[in-house]
Amino acid sequence: MAENTHKEAVAGEHQVHTSTGAHGSEQPQFPPFNTDTYSSQLVWLTLTFTLLYVLMSRLVLPRIGEVIDERRERIQRDLDTAERLKTDTDRALADYEKALADARANAGAIARETRGKLDAKVAKRQAAADAENAAQIAIAEKRIQDTRTKALASVDEIATDVAAAVVKQLTDADVSAADIRSALSSRTS
Repeated sequence: MAENTHKEAVAGEHQVHTSTGAHGSEQPQFPPFNTDTYSSQLVWLTLTFTLLYVLMSRLVLPRIGEVIDERRERIQRDLDTAERLKTDTDRALADYEKALADARANAGAIARETRGKLDAKVAKRQAAADAENAAQIAIAEKRIQDTRTKALASVDEIATDVAAAVVKQLTDADVSAADIRSALSSRTS
């Protein structure tokens, strides 16, 4: 029986919720617009809003704030690290370029020093070769002079012998070598 009373109460409420349409048929009314349940809807809205507000402000928003702060700090740390690495890279690049310039200058100095040593060796060998050539030329000139002296000395003998042979052939007389030499020397003077 209690069950029947409850069904009748629900049916009665259902009739309150419905209105008659233009054609005489009943159409259900949209519950939020039903003025009979307006006050209970406001109570539940207030409770739900308050509960959601408390949950959001006490639990969710602080966690979101922590995550945002953590991300901000991580980003700042990453930016600081990147700036430090960039500074280190720039310093290393400057050191590398300085070392490269020093190496080039050092290589140029070594090349100049080596070129100077090689030029000195070449000049020393050139001087030694010139001295050797000069000595060989002096020896050759002495030989030529000795040969010339011998040749000139033998020219007088040959001329004396030839003159003696010619005189003997022409006059059939024997002339001494001393007479021919005195005659030749008086002719050349």
